[in-house]
Amino acid sequence: MNTNRLIKMAIRMLMRRGVNKGIDLASRRGKHADDMTPQARETAQNTRKNTQQARRGLNMLRRFMR
Repeated sequence: MNTNRLIKMAIRMLMRRGVNKGIDLASRRGKHADDMTPQARETAQNTRKNTQQARRGLNMLRRFMR
């Protein structure tokens, strides 16, 4: 592999990790899991689940549109 491909791969990995952390933080509305009520925890979990499902659907759509 050349250096350019390695750099792009590393950047994609870091961006993916950052986006996932950001979505998790947004679904919890900036609170720590211990500070949340059970209802808020369930809502955050549902939000993450819906986000993952939407991301999978988008990826499938991209594959079909090629």
